[in-house]
Amino acid sequence: MTRAMGNGTYLVANKNSGAEASESYRTLRTNIRFSTMGRSSKILLVTSAGNGEGKTTTATNLAVSYSQENKKVLLIDCDLRDPSLQTVFPRSNKRGLTDVLSGQCGLEAAVSATAISNLSVLTAGTIPPNPSEILGSEKMQELLTELAAYYDVILIDSPSALEVSDAQILGTMSDGVVLVAHQGKVTKEQLKRVKRGMDHVNAHILGVVLNKA
Repeated sequence: MTRAMGNGTYLVANKNSGAEASESYRTLRTNIRFSTMGRSSKILLVTSAGNGEGKTTTATNLAVSYSQENKKVLLIDCDLRDPSLQTVFPRSNKRGLTDVLSGQCGLEAAVSATAISNLSVLTAGTIPPNPSEILGSEKMQELLTELAAYYDVILIDSPSALEVSDAQILGTMSDGVVLVAHQGKVTKEQLKRVKRGMDHVNAHILGVVLNKA
């Protein structure tokens, strides 16, 4: 069983669901586990070449899938230009990631539990004038290190990789990158450009999720 959220994103809502979509996310979770055997896979970045390819849908459903394993999961909205997790999990975006990094509030005030057991969300927060600088700051790295000591899995929803450098910056702080590709929308050359960009900063692409296949 799935349910539509406010912005059209679909969440797997029933952990006992036998629906094909639910099984697909469980398979993705398993494939990531095998792709990262022998090394850490705690911090995962989900991105895409362009907009509208399903990266937020993939990130949120993958987060739900991990939470069904009784893992403590945190989903972070790092799209500081066009955030959306506050509509996927309806809540205020007045306090979020940027507010924690700027010292305007603590983690306790910014991280909120969801209706899904074991799953918490950190929204983007106040939209800043300098997203790339904030995401690439030492404070961001320190925050991820602090969060990784508490959560079993951290999933980062980032901006599209070919639009701005944010995804590459976050890729350097992640244990692996999941690239979402919309069949019929993204081109091979665009995917190659994403790979070259991630290789340039030594970010590790775990694999590609072919969406709308």
